[in-house]
Formats: sequence, C-alpha cells, structure tokens
Amino acid sequence: MAATGRSNSGRHTCFMCILFMMSAAAIVMSALVLNRMLNDDDETPRSTLSPDTVAGQKVDSSTPRVPGPVPEFRTEAVVDCDPPNQRDPSRVDQEQCGQRQCKWIQHSHERAPMCVLTKSVGYSLPGNVQAGPRSLSEARIVRKGPTKIYDRPVYKEVDVSVDEYGDNALRIFFRPVNSSAFEIPDEALKINRPSPATNKKYKVEFVREPTFGIKVTRKSSNTVIFDSSLPGLTFSDQFLQISTRLPTDNVYGFGEHNHRRYRHDMNWKTWGMFSRDFAPSDEPWNLYSVHPVYMNLETDGRANMVFLKNSNAMEVTLQPSPYPAITYRTIGGVLDFYVFLGENPNHALQQYIQASISTGADRNNAIGRPPMPPYWSLGFHICRWGYGDLPEMKKVHERNILAEIPFDTQWGDIDYMYKKFDFTYDKTTFAGLPQFVEQVHNRGKKFVVIVDSGIGANKTLYAEARSNSPGYSMYDDAVQSNVLVKNATGDILIGKVWPGQSVFPDFTNVDKITDFWARWINFFVKNESIPADGLWIDMDEPASFIPGSENGCQRNDWNNPPFIPKIKDGEKDGGSLYYKTLCMDAQQKWGRHYDVHSMYGHSESMVTYRALTKLYPNKRPFIVTRSSFAGTSQYASTWLGDNDGQWSHMHDSIVGMLEYQMFGFPMVGADICGFFGADQREMCLRWYQLATFYPFARSHNGIYSPHNSSFVPDQDPAFWDPDFVRIVRNHLLLRYKFLPYMYTCFKEAHVDGKMVLRSLMFEFPTDPNTWAIDQQFMFGSSILVSPVLEENKKTVDAYIPKGRWYTYNGDNEVNSLNGQNYTLDAPLHVLNFHAKGGSIIPMQDPGNSTHYSRMNPMGLWCALDESNSASGSLFMDDGESIDSIARKNYLELRFTLQKGRQLDINVMHGRYIPPGNLSLTSVEISGLSVFPTSVYIDGIKMDASHIRLKRKILQFVDISLAVNKNHTITWNPF
Repeated sequence: MAATGRSNSGRHTCFMCILFMMSAAAIVMSALVLNRMLNDDDETPRSTLSPDTVAGQKVDSSTPRVPGPVPEFRTEAVVDCDPPNQRDPSRVDQEQCGQRQCKWIQHSHERAPMCVLTKSVGYSLPGNVQAGPRSLSEARIVRKGPTKIYDRPVYKEVDVSVDEYGDNALRIFFRPVNSSAFEIPDEALKINRPSPATNKKYKVEFVREPTFGIKVTRKSSNTVIFDSSLPGLTFSDQFLQISTRLPTDNVYGFGEHNHRRYRHDMNWKTWGMFSRDFAPSDEPWNLYSVHPVYMNLETDGRANMVFLKNSNAMEVTLQPSPYPAITYRTIGGVLDFYVFLGENPNHALQQYIQASISTGADRNNAIGRPPMPPYWSLGFHICRWGYGDLPEMKKVHERNILAEIPFDTQWGDIDYMYKKFDFTYDKTTFAGLPQFVEQVHNRGKKFVVIVDSGIGANKTLYAEARSNSPGYSMYDDAVQSNVLVKNATGDILIGKVWPGQSVFPDFTNVDKITDFWARWINFFVKNESIPADGLWIDMDEPASFIPGSENGCQRNDWNNPPFIPKIKDGEKDGGSLYYKTLCMDAQQKWGRHYDVHSMYGHSESMVTYRALTKLYPNKRPFIVTRSSFAGTSQYASTWLGDNDGQWSHMHDSIVGMLEYQMFGFPMVGADICGFFGADQREMCLRWYQLATFYPFARSHNGIYSPHNSSFVPDQDPAFWDPDFVRIVRNHLLLRYKFLPYMYTCFKEAHVDGKMVLRSLMFEFPTDPNTWAIDQQFMFGSSILVSPVLEENKKTVDAYIPKGRWYTYNGDNEVNSLNGQNYTLDAPLHVLNFHAKGGSIIPMQDPGNSTHYSRMNPMGLWCALDESNSASGSLFMDDGESIDSIARKNYLELRFTLQKGRQLDINVMHGRYIPPGNLSLTSVEISGLSVFPTSVYIDGIKMDASHIRLKRKILQFVDISLAVNKNHTITWNPF
C-alpha cells in the first residue's frame, strides 16, 4: 500500500506540474490579451444598441467563478459594462459584450466583471476650459459611445464646473444641458461657499484624452486624490455613472450598512444606499440612513473626504489595489461632488462638517456642526419594547433604583401609546403615566418617548383614540392643514403602519408642518400631561407595512425604474423601489418621493428640532432619529437600529459608531445587549462594559425574537443576578465619573468638528498598524478602549500605539516604544482602557444621575508623556441652554503639567458659575515615581497628609480648589 501510495502521489505531482505550466501560460496570454483589449482605443464600435435591446434578450454567463486569491487581471482600473440590475438579474455573454462596444476579459475572480467598458465610452472635451463668473473653471463635454442606456436616451452634452470652496475644499458639478434633473434644495442642505481661496492646497486638471475626466492633485505630495478619467461616464434621466481612481485602498465610510470592518473590503464589493426599514444583519444590504461620503487615508497619513450631494437611490462598487477605484451609479439627480483635503483625518472631517481648524474664513462650508447635547443625555438610559403596561415599566424603573444603578432616563417605546397613535397614551394600560413622569422628574431623571412617522387614519381606531384622548384630532388637522404626502393623482397617500391605515406628514413642507408638529407636541405635553424631555422619531425611512400604498403603485419609471441598484428588496414586484415604503411617484414639496425618499428622516429631524425650539426656545432639543442623511446631525442624534443579541454585533457596533462619527454624529450608540434575541449572560455583561464608553448608552430590547417568535426577557442591569449587577454598576459609575471629560469632547465636536469616538487610524494616521483596527477605539484623544468581544475570553489582544499609556486606579504603565501588540488580562469584571501619556482628564465623583453628580467634587487624572508633561481641558455650562456658547455663559479650564513638577489650572473663560461650591478635591499623576519633598498650592505648602505615592502614582487628596479660579500646584521631585 505504501508503494502504491507513493506511485499515485508521483503521478499526481507530475500531472500537477504540467497543469501548473499550462495555467501559467494561459495567465500570461490572458494578460497580453487584456493589455491589448484595455488599451485598444481605436477599435470601431460594433453597435450602439442599449443594454436592453442587445440581441433581444440578456442571458446568464456560464463562465465559472472561483473564490480565493486569483491572478491580477487588470492593467488599470476597469468599469463594469454589465452591472447587476435587480430589475433584470441576467448577465451578458461574451458575444453580447462585444455588441455593447465593451471588452470581454476572461478571468476566474469571483466578483470582478468580465465585460468591461472601453475608453471609447464616456464624454469628450472638444472645446476650451474657461473661468466662470464664480467658478474656478467650467466646460461643456460631449457624449461619445452609445446614445442609449437601458433603452433610454443619454444626454449628449453636459456642463461641468469646478468651484473653489476655500483652500482645502472644492466642488465638482456635472449637470446635463437642458435637463430638469432634481437637485437637493438649499432648504434641505445648503453648503455655503466660503471666502475665496488664498493658498489652495490642490490643483485641478481637465483631462481630455483618452476619455474626459477631472483630476484633483494635492500640491504638497503630488498625490492624485480624485481622477474621473475612466470609461463609462454616463448621464441619462434615470441612470448616472462615474468612476474615480483612488490614491490608496484605505477607504472608510459610505452608509448606512452593517459593515463588518471599518476599513472597507475593496474586493469588488457593491454597497447600495437607499433608506430602508431593514435591521442590521449579516447581509450586505442598505439600512435606515443614507450617507454618500467616504474618507480615503493617503500613505503619508494625510486624508481626503469626498461627498456626493445626491439623494436618489444609488450604489458604489469598490475595486482593490493595485488599481483602487470607486464606481458610482445613481438613478436620478445630478453629480455634485465636494472634495475636502486634510493634513490628517481629523482635519479632513472638519472641512466636511463645517468646522475648519483655520480662521473663520473657512467655516460654514459643509454639512453643519452637531449641536451640544443636553448633559443628562450622556447618562445611562433604560428602555424596552414590551413593558406592556405602566406597572411593568415602574417595576423595571424601581428595581434599577433599588440596585443603585446610575441612570438618567426612562424611555417609553410604542407600548405607551393608545393603539399606537402618536401623541396619545393609553389611559387603561398606562393609567397614571403623568404622575409617574412627575415622579421621574422629581428624582432628577428624564423621560423620553417614541413618535412614529405614520399618523393613524383608520376611522374606527381614530374614533377610539379620540375617545381615549379628548381633543385629539391629529388626522383631521393634518388633512385640513394640507401637510400630508400625496399620491400621483393628488390624493392623500394611505399606507399601513402600527395604527393600521396611516398617512404620512410631508416634512419637506417645512414652514407649514413645523406649526402642525409643534401643535401636537404641545398637545401631548398639555392635554395628555406628559412633559417628555426628548423625542425618539422612528419608522422615518419612511416605513410602511405594505408596498407603496393600500391601492398599490402605478407601474411606471418612477416606481419601477429601468435600473435598480443593489438595495434591499429591489427585486420585488419585478423590480421596484416601494417595498416597505411609499410609492416613488408620491408628491412632496421638495419633489417626487423618488428623489427625496432618503431625506424623509432628515426632514422630520429638521422639523422636530424647529418645533421643539419654537415651544422651548431656550432649551436644547434631544432628538434621536433612526433615519438620517447628510446634515441631519445638525438636528438629531441617532442609534444603530434593531441589532441582534450576538457577539458579532458587539464588534459591529464599534464599526457603526466610528462610521457615524465620520457622518457628523458624535452622539450615537447601539442597543446594549442587542434588540433582538434572548441574551447570554456573559455577552450582555461584556456589552455593558463596552457601553461604558458608548457616546449614547441605552439598554433597549424588543418584545420578541424574529428568529423563533419567542418573547425576549428583560435585559436592564437590575434584571440579572447580584454579581452581574455589581459589575455593571461599577462600570456605569465609572462612566459617570468620566462624564466631565466626555462632555468636553462633545464641546470640541460642536465647536471644532472633532470626533468624540475615534478609530486608532484617526488618532494615529501615520502608523500603518492602526489603519485596519476596529476592535479598539479612542474616546476623545485621551482614552484607549480595548473591550472583550468574544465568548469565553479572559484576555484581550490589543495594539498599543507608540507612547506611554496608563491603567486607571492601578499601577500599570505600558511604554510602547514603537507601537506593539499586547495581551491584556480581562477577567469578567474588567474592561481594559488606558489613558494616553500627555493627557489630563477631568473627573467627578459619580451620583445616581447627572442631576446629582454635577454637584459632586471633581478630580484630575494626569498621565505623563515621555517628557513628564501633560495637558487637558474642561468645559462646563448649565447643560441645557441652547445657546450657552454663543452667549459665552460657560466655564472653560486649561490644565498644563510641565516637566513633572508644576500643574497650572487656568480659567480660559469663566462666566458660568457651577452649582454649589464646586471644587477640585484630588489630583492623580501617573508616571511620576519620585516622592516630592515639598508641595505648594498657590504658594502655600501642603501638609504631608495630603500627599500619597503608590509606586508610579502620585496623589494629592482632600484638597479644595474652587474650579472657577486659577491655581498652581508645584512640587520638588527630588
């Protein structure tokens, strides 16, 4: 048997050698053929037929695709001539590919296209480039190649302009000549043009050959950051396509999806963008929000961001190195790009979210800075769908108080409503709710309620709701005020949501509907006696339980466009957009629903913000929305939707939060322990630890599991066993201790456009080891969080960037010389986090809510860097006034520790007076190992009883320094 085995092995080896040589020869020939095909620009086109009319019918290609590594088949970036279309999933074969003026490339890659466009398809620039009245340059380009796409005409001429938007930003705008294409109105998103550039960091080139494109180059490094001179530029009424080369494949952004990694998989992945009521899952589908923006990290640590101001359904296809590129396909509107250059990722983001770090000349040039959140919103929140009645809600509320769980806000999901009618509460199941809300307020806590987009219109249920809530006439008011979405014939569109038959407010009718919305918020406060502290607007994609409307949708090009991007359920009804939402030909003030669908949540957030500030002009609104668009962060916060109670979704939450930071939302979080599914104890415990450093920390779960329709048990902290409660309590107390630091980070987001949560790439962009890390993150610039994200793990593998790092309340210092991987102990009661050397972090003794913790003594944690220095800041205001910064009614301190021997506390601005006699009572210095011989506070020698040294931690305790005054602490370290 042994001899036979060797003989068979030898024959197999010989055969494999021959096969390998044949394969290698085939690869070489394929590469030669590919090179000729992709560079043969003079070949006469064989046909100008559109894709839908080539040879009558499309057929599936039988060419096998194999997974795994395959040889590179490109000599440059390529563009698919036959992109998958959910309207018609069949693909062209080699013969049909040639009939399209395209090239067939035989390869074995699993996802890459075989039929690719040639340089003979696109647009040419026959005339001159001129300076426009307000533009850097403008030109008119002319179509070359097929004159139809999907049997619809392609625009022959397109106007192109490039406008300066300051030194670090520019606009690239394409609009077909004589087109009525939709453009996002200024009322929805106005990107103001700043003062003229004085020192542009970029240069722009109009590329003529072999096909037209715009090339943007960073002057300082000569890096090309945007180059659209690729084949396939197309403009028709319902299909627009453009491709751009990238400097690297370090791409982050585009949303909303459940991306498994923060840095994109560039391996021919396609992502659709169209707001959809679809919960995060392992499937690569579009979710609730739309953010057509990405960041590209360049090899030297600089970064750029590119935003496409287009709200129509779209997709992007990514292709990998060595020729990284992006192809955009959208089914309407115009191509309106904004390119932002940054010296680092934070600087690029600041351009995008309207907060340049340079002088005021560059401000107000992008999507808008987020508002300051109410201080209490940084506390812990308790919610669930499934309380059932008020006694159940009170039981959960009370047991967490008895368990001494610090929390700030009790939430009400749709259970509290009468028959799910907005701005009502059920007088039977939730009898006594006004008194309970009053009790919540008396305890120094808050109450937030959900509001859905659909207004109940079922006559029987509406009559019952009016009986339950005297004076309730929301549907009648909406009809009489003429603020509802209409169908194609001008009648009110009727869908179906939680209250059954439902109509949908047209939030794009901003002025008129703000008054309407404010009336019903006020009705809830005054007539229903529920003075809610915030509104949670849900189902605002908008979602409907039936496709389109109760009468269906007309079959036309709006509801059933010729090309449907890769969006969830786009294949329904033979290819449509209206599944789980409204008919696309519905009418709104900003335009057809086809064009404005993905801005529904954006417009509702805008109107809700305006309504609340109209009712309460001096108070910061707290709004949480499920659906958003670029710019929504000016009005609302968000959360990551109906996630699953599984380990992988803990990691996904980090990715999602980091992406939303890049979309301009500092206040974001995921449902702790997951919305769906019965929870595992260990997973839920680790999730609460992770949420210690969520910007928005809320426990929320659903009423049932979609996997088996079983009831989902509670998962609030006090539901669990005593050990669980103790561990979670300690971590939430830790969160409350760091709230002054967190709030200061939010002030930096509001004023300077900085991220609150940051990837390691974002904070250390010149360290290539950080570029793909998404299982750790930074809170602000000072705290590195390394959570456990896997089951049965008692350690965590963490990357520690270069520098000195310190654990809290411990004596562990990690001195990472050049950035190293470490295995950190992580028993079940421990969350690993480290302070970065060079940081001073303000803290405050925690209370059971922010109402009480804000009055407690404060402290400083000083983490020394290599030069034994550190710095930090503290921002304080009343935590709720809408314009405290504009009115300069705040307190801002600057902390500086120099050379390990002097700490200066300087009041930079001091008009706000903190509550009580708020004082700084402790200072902890990590990394200073020498016991001082003497310590002086403001020139007065400190008694030795106030000085403690534990290995490398020096503490000054039981001191009393007024926080609104300057102080100096000096010591002799010898």
